Amino acid sequence: MTHYGIAHWVDLSRGLIPPGRRDEIEDHLSACTDCQAAFDFYAKLTRVFRRMVESVVPEDALRRARSVFPAQAADRPKRPFRIPAALVYDSFLVPAPAGLRSSWQAGWQALFRAGDCSVDLRVEPELRSAKTSMVGQISNHLTPAMPMSDLPVYLKAGQQVVAETRSNRFGEFQMEYRQQNRLQLCIDLDGGAKCIQLPLKKLADKRSVGARSKLAAKPKPGGEKPV
Repeated sequence: MTHYGIAHWVDLSRGLIPPGRRDEIEDHLSACTDCQAAFDFYAKLTRVFRRMVESVVPEDALRRARSVFPAQAADRPKRPFRIPAALVYDSFLVPAPAGLRSSWQAGWQALFRAGDCSVDLRVEPELRSAKTSMVGQISNHLTPAMPMSDLPVYLKAGQQVVAETRSNRFGEFQMEYRQQNRLQLCIDLDGGAKCIQLPLKKLADKRSVGARSKLAAKPKPGGEKPV
């Protein structure tokens, strides 16, 4: 008895077999239990895929999936024009409050200016996790009403894209990623013809910061307490 292959069962389950050929394959199925089992499996798989196509995936789930699985940037110019960026505000450079010897900062807030655009960032390591959360917003400070929605925003480590998302209608974006050296935040403008590249700081882990804070809070020898 001649058996049919996987391609025939997949096409049959999707309704792609011509009527004459379909009758021949169905006659074979009625006499072959092994092929019937194979066809039942691919028919079930086809039904699952069809239900998946009809399902609407929440935007939050898509954003988290893009941040977890590395992806390569597609359909971007090989050499986009890089807009020079200047660091306007860095929370790490803000002086400590009067009377304090030092302060520990787990998060980092920064404001960049690149051409007509401003990029406001807040980066903070997650508690009990190796991941880092970033929230940001891009706007045009010369023309505030200019829409900055659906812009590709992605993180690169060298040439590899480690996380990506798109800005919403307010120019806001959010990503989660694992910390590593030499990370750059990239934002494509004008369909990828222009690009903003911003270096990201590698932050201290919250657990290590908490340990340092407890160590600093211990009284010094001789009864002197830290200021």
